[in-house]
Amino acid sequence: MRRFSDRHTLQTLTEINVTPLLDLAFVLLIIFIITTPLMENSVNLLVPTSGEATQSVNPSQVQTISIDKDSIMRINNEVIDPAALESRLLTLHAEKPEAAVVVRPHKELPIQKFIEVMDILQRAGISKVGILTRPDQP
Repeated sequence: MRRFSDRHTLQTLTEINVTPLLDLAFVLLIIFIITTPLMENSVNLLVPTSGEATQSVNPSQVQTISIDKDSIMRINNEVIDPAALESRLLTLHAEKPEAAVVVRPHKELPIQKFIEVMDILQRAGISKVGILTRPDQP
């Protein structure tokens, strides 16, 4: 005797539905396309890539800007305020367009104060900028 049942045979899926994966990929692509141009606001710095420089700068012609943790600025060990610093750097750039400046910030200086000095350098047109650091002590 033959039995008839109402159960249908179960089938396993051998294909993966890739539509949700493609949706996610396109959403991420759109996010990256929108956010990439917003990351272009940066300050141009000349950072050395090796220990040997192709053009050496005379150390006597380098201007040093020091900023302590109380945000007191000095240029060549002379205390100066930000407005006077900008006018002095503009004068320096007019006299020597290829003048080099080294910024020596304090370790605990707020980053906003450092960025303000970098903005002053950029407005003055100084393109050769270095940041003085020292190696970590073991």
